[in-house]
Parts: sequence; C-alpha cells; structure tokens
Amino acid sequence: MCRWGSRRACSKRECRGGSALLPAPIPPILLEEKEKLTKMLASRGAAIQELNIVRKTLSVLKGGGLAQLAHPAQVVSLILSDVIGDPLDIIASGPTAASSHSVQDCLHILTKYNLLHNLPKSVEMVLSSSPTKPTAPENYSHVSNIILGSNTLALEEARRQAEGLGYAALVLSAAVHGEVGRVATLYCQLIQLVCLGFTSRGEGPLGDELRGNLLQLAAELQIPGLHLDEFLQALRGLGPDRPVCILAGGETTVQLQGIGKGGRNQELALRVGLGLHKAQGTGASSPQGRCEILFLSGGTDGQDGPTEAAGAFCSPGLVAEALQEGLDVEAFLRNNDSYTFFSQFQGGHHLLVTGLTGTNVMDIQAILIRAMERS
Repeated sequence: MCRWGSRRACSKRECRGGSALLPAPIPPILLEEKEKLTKMLASRGAAIQELNIVRKTLSVLKGGGLAQLAHPAQVVSLILSDVIGDPLDIIASGPTAASSHSVQDCLHILTKYNLLHNLPKSVEMVLSSSPTKPTAPENYSHVSNIILGSNTLALEEARRQAEGLGYAALVLSAAVHGEVGRVATLYCQLIQLVCLGFTSRGEGPLGDELRGNLLQLAAELQIPGLHLDEFLQALRGLGPDRPVCILAGGETTVQLQGIGKGGRNQELALRVGLGLHKAQGTGASSPQGRCEILFLSGGTDGQDGPTEAAGAFCSPGLVAEALQEGLDVEAFLRNNDSYTFFSQFQGGHHLLVTGLTGTNVMDIQAILIRAMERS
C-alpha cells in the first residue's frame, strides 16, 4: 500500500500501474534490483516521465520490446493514458511504442538524482551495452496504438454533461501540473476574475491586476497547451445570467513537510478553500461575495493517495465553518493532513467518495460559479 512518507508519497503508478505490472528486466538485472532503483528515484522526486525512461532502458518488454517480440504479428494496443500529453512511449513505459529516448537520457536522469555511481553491477553492465540511439519508428509498422481513454476525453464528456445541466462550460487544460500550492493560487485567481466579471468590474484596475497575475503564474507553471489569453477572452463573453463550469485536469505534486494522511486532490481542495477565504477577507474589494462557488478535485481512479476518498470539494466558507468546529485549516496543511481534516469536518460531507473505478486518466478539477440574485 502506498503511504504518505516523511518526504514524498509513493506514486500510485509505482505500485499498480502498467509499468509495475509488466516487469521483465534485461538479464542479468534482477527484478529486486530494478524495483529498488525505481523506488530510489521516486524517493528523490523523479517525475513519472523520468521513472519510465529509466524503466524502459532496463527492460526487455518496455520501450517497444513487447511489440518487437510479437513481430511480424499484427499488434493492437488499447491504451488508457494516465500521463500528461498522452506520450505513447511513456504510458506504461511504452511496451508497444517506439522509444523516443536513448541510454543517454537514462544516464542523465541517474546523474540528476545522484544515483549513477550507486548502481548494481548488473545495471551498469546493461547500460554500457545498450544502443545509444532510440529504435527507428519504421520498425513498428505492424503496431496500432489506440488511446481509448484520456484526461482530454474525460474532460470533454464532463463538459457535455455540464452543458446539459445548464452551465456555460469551458475546459481550461488537460495538462495542469505543478506544486499544489501554486496551482491552488491559479484557480483562486481565476475564480475571482470570473466573479469580478459577473459584477461588471472585470475591465477595471482590479480585473487588469488579476489577469496580469494569472498570466504570469501560468507562464511560470509552463502548462502545455494552455492558451490562457484565449481562455480569458472566452470568459469575458460570459454574463451573470448563466452559471459557469470551468473544467481542468492533470496531476499536481505535493512537497511533503508533515506526516499526515492525504492526497494531492484533497490538499488542492483544502488550499483552494483557504485561498478563497483569504481573498474574501479583503472586504468590499472582493468580488466573491456576490457569487456561489464550489471547487472540486478528484482522481479518476477513485483513490487519492492512501485514502478511501477520490478527492474533496470546498467553498469560500470552508475555513470559517471549520474554525467553528475547532479545526485549523492551516495547521492541517502544514502537516499534509488533508484527509484527516475532511474526515472530521462536517462528518466527512466534503469528501468525494466513489470507490475504485477500475481505470485512471489522472485527476479532474471542476469549478462551479453562479451569480447570486440581487435583493
């Protein structure tokens, strides 16, 4: 079972993803040696893309190996993508896709995480004898790789469902990533900008300031395919007569400082709740007071970290309501204890509990905003 650790949580993909379920280390590497190397990389903060580059370099089946062993038979690979951008040679370490990486990429990653000089002799032997260039794509003419499910497809269906419920639905991005606190700030600023537009103050100095902050933060996060200028232009065309649903997906990261229990979706929801509370505290200048707001973040596999919940939802009143129950949101966040908070707060009412879904196309966030009727 993956647990929050004192430094970093295990990735769910390390435990039961496609890469972990199809191991075949190149001899003489032992499975235990490869497993230990993967865990060492993960414990030092390696991204899933980096983990899988190393994995496929050391595998008989990954990095297109399975497809090559099946040649000349026709191979059809049905794929559920849990990686941002849907790179075929990274999803499950690409057993049926030509690798776009070489042994040099693997060596660079091992050097980056100070592991190059602490490798088992078997791994050193395989790396020294590996080809220096990736396999040519034409060797895979017998393979058809078909993505059946992805975050993009999930968001598109969610958008259709939201529109059917009467919302003006917009998809921000299917590739949201970055440190959870910075992503929470992005969402809070976006919510404020929508609410400001509902009050007809979106074109004033406050709106210009929020847009500038949003554009700067988005540039720093470097979210692939995010055209924030176009998205903000679409927002300007929305009026207060119709509720808004903003959808996004991807995967955030949590820098662990505490020893609590939680997951990135619950932590994101809690941080957004805190951010909205602080923005509301600015008084009359805050546009949120005239909007009903709900923020939700959940994992599509039904499990967020080592918890029974898929995620959680919040509103601007969460922090104040929690204080009435003696719960200090900031204290729970310092301990990375978001699941404990949401379990205790209002009897767990704000937890998203779906049960395991049997699939995984990363995380989804939904923001619902409705202008309040003026009395």
